[in-house]
Amino acid sequence: MRRRILIMAFARIQWPERVLTGDLVKVRLLVQHPMDTGYLQDLLGKLVPRNVIRSLTCTLGQQEVFRAEPSSGISANPLFEFFVRAEQTAEMHVEWIDDRGVKGSLRQTLTVLPKSIP
Repeated sequence: MRRRILIMAFARIQWPERVLTGDLVKVRLLVQHPMDTGYLQDLLGKLVPRNVIRSLTCTLGQQEVFRAEPSSGISANPLFEFFVRAEQTAEMHVEWIDDRGVKGSLRQTLTVLPKSIP
């Protein structure tokens, strides 16, 4: 009997702790994924099938703020960086799917503080 191993991809989002209304925020997204190119061989000389992230989208509130369609040229555990304008507290929702059809997602709230009036 052949066992099938399911590898889940995990992700982390990083942004500054203190975000004020109107700030331009640098978002760093790390996705743990093998990003197998299809060119490597295992210990028995058999090709490891291609398995890369096909599509990745990031939505802040109701607005899509980032989209990527990586290829096999991206290294394992890809790091994506992009900027968003923080207008109000909202949930960042990240979704991705790979060549095997495995889907992943992450939700994290970006808390935006009001600017103090001088």
